[in-house]
Amino acid sequence: MRRDEFTEIRAFLEVARQRSFTRAAAKLGVTRSALSHTVNALEARLGVRLLSRTTRDVAPTVAGERLFESIQPHFESIAAGISAISALRDRPSGNIRVVCPDDAVELVFRRRLPVFLQDFPDITVEIIVDNGFTNIVERQFDAGVRLGEAVARDMVAVRIGPDVSYSVVASPAYLERRAPPAIPQDLTDHNCINLRLPSSGGLYAWEFERGDREFSVRVDGQLTLSNIASAVDAALDGIGLAYVPTDLVLQHVEHGRLRRVLSEWCPTFRGYHLYYPSRRNPSPAFLAFVDAFRYRPRE
Repeated sequence: MRRDEFTEIRAFLEVARQRSFTRAAAKLGVTRSALSHTVNALEARLGVRLLSRTTRDVAPTVAGERLFESIQPHFESIAAGISAISALRDRPSGNIRVVCPDDAVELVFRRRLPVFLQDFPDITVEIIVDNGFTNIVERQFDAGVRLGEAVARDMVAVRIGPDVSYSVVASPAYLERRAPPAIPQDLTDHNCINLRLPSSGGLYAWEFERGDREFSVRVDGQLTLSNIASAVDAALDGIGLAYVPTDLVLQHVEHGRLRRVLSEWCPTFRGYHLYYPSRRNPSPAFLAFVDAFRYRPRE
């Protein structure tokens, strides 16, 4: 394959993956006009339209989808093979891209990441915060982080943290104004801090359990946020009740800045897991990352 043909196919794959010339150009480090010219050249050489373009969207045509599905795995194999060459080095090297919810940064990565980066100076780590259910294959992440219950069955899942309990918390000032809820259904009469789910656009329903009974309560309030860390801050500011991981607010509770309510109703979930496609060929750098963050209860 000539160099120009390789460049054209790589350009097409990135545009088809990103569904945007602008995002693909940024990813490849070229201008949007140069990228458009390259894809046009490929379409002219093949004599078929590969991408359907509108003013707001870019999507593969039937021919483009077929080409993407047939050659994308081969390009992934090439990338994996190149990454594997780093095994010949004295130390693992490369870039690792991980997507995770915002609370996992604090609960999983913050304490252990400095040691890992110091131990592996040739590895760079990029952590993208996204509270939605990100397609890690489509967006070219090496791995994602989710609670154990949410990991798809076709993924390899490595536990990286202990079980995660949740708490309903509020500031003493708020609870002086409003009587604490006695049962989860009482939350409907409270000012609750909602969390917007990026994937569906809906609001997260607070989950509870008691004995064998599990149920959810859809709460209401004046404030809706997109991340858990901001919900903790809002609770500290006395705006209302927040539903958050217990470990995120433990110090605030111990120092009296927040109070827990409905403790006997709050659930515990299987801890955070690092997940990645079973078909991928992990690089030495990625294997080192997985081993460093693997959950070991004795620690």
